Amino acid sequence: MRQFSYRITGQEGVHAKLAGLLVKMAMTFTSDISIGKKNNFVDAKRIFGIMSLEIKYNEEITIKIDGEDEEIAFKALQVFFNENL
Repeated sequence: MRQFSYRITGQEGVHAKLAGLLVKMAMTFTSDISIGKKNNFVDAKRIFGIMSLEIKYNEEITIKIDGEDEEIAFKALQVFFNENL
């Protein structure tokens, strides 16, 4: 299992469009991918779960990746967060 933390730098936080892009990316991997804050984790392949977290500007989130393509997913998701959030 791989994981990393990320502090949200986008003023709008994680809004619906970004959540949709994250789901689309997560779905390309076979690994289980979860996203959470304060010990509340949801499936990153489900938009309603992501939106339920209500991730706002300057909050820290954690992304957990577990599966056979976790290393590729780990690197790709780090790039995604750095470029979009």
